Amino acid sequence: MAQFENLKVSVIVPARNEEKTIGNLLSSIFSQKIRPHEVIIVNDQSNDRTAEIASAYDVKIINLEHLPQGWLGKTWACHNGASNASGDTLLFLDADTSFEDGGLEKLLACYCSHNGVLSIQPYHRIKNFYENFAVYFNIIMMCAMNVFTPLGFRLKPIGAFGPCMVCSRQSYFSIDGHRSTKKKILEDIEIGKKFLRNGTYVYCFGGKGTISFRMYPYGLGSVVNGFAKGFTIGASSTSILNLILVIFWIAGSFYPITLLIKSAFTFDLFSLVTGLVFYFAYAAQLLWMARRIGNFNPFFALIWPFFLVFFIIIFFWSIIQLVFKINIKWKGRTVNK
Repeated sequence: MAQFENLKVSVIVPARNEEKTIGNLLSSIFSQKIRPHEVIIVNDQSNDRTAEIASAYDVKIINLEHLPQGWLGKTWACHNGASNASGDTLLFLDADTSFEDGGLEKLLACYCSHNGVLSIQPYHRIKNFYENFAVYFNIIMMCAMNVFTPLGFRLKPIGAFGPCMVCSRQSYFSIDGHRSTKKKILEDIEIGKKFLRNGTYVYCFGGKGTISFRMYPYGLGSVVNGFAKGFTIGASSTSILNLILVIFWIAGSFYPITLLIKSAFTFDLFSLVTGLVFYFAYAAQLLWMARRIGNFNPFFALIWPFFLVFFIIIFFWSIIQLVFKINIKWKGRTVNK
């Protein structure tokens, strides 16, 4: 018998207006070879068919009627789900995720082989071209988390990935769970920090072949709001060394652009050739990194400066929001930065 078969796994799904995604997740869970002990859907005041769709499956539904002052929606939902769970292992999943064939088994086997908290960044399933505009944000997020480096586990991550996290019930409540991060927009980073400070190691992995999602399927505006709501906060959480390396990496991307612009005005063949070599070398590097985390369209790598400009604009817009305390709407609620 595999070690993970002895676990009593409580799957906890915070869900607010997820009628377009909740069915995919639940279908993927109940089509797995192994079944969790229980699946808890925390319906966070949805005004769509989220609860109705979920009720067609063998799940426990918790309907939240209010959001207490001082809490954010997701942290409140996760807290209620964990408080009502009866399993010894808690698996938190975002409602827009879904398991690949055998994904739950792979996830729990990986969890059992590591002594700590397991967090997974799902593999991005890109369907519309505009979703490729999230590429820089995701690559930089991976770099900033201190994961996927040649140093492996010798570098501690700065937090956890929020869409998929597995931990023991005991370790979760030993840090007071999501109650300890109830006011945090990036609750995944904060709860990961809590685990690390408590002496519980956090393992961060990519989800290719195990779990996937469409991060922003509702138009380019969802990409803008999704990253603007917390990107500068996330940047401030990373280490100074990583931040400097990311800045140098982005600054270096302007070198081939500068050479190509110069060659256009001066007809300098050396600048043209050098610029093209560096341009396509950077494109190849970008594509290699992107394809590790999602099925991003290879064409984006050929026109990467447009995606870079988009990233820079959203980054500075996020800074403006933070400085001037401009709030945004996210899933029908106002997010205070």
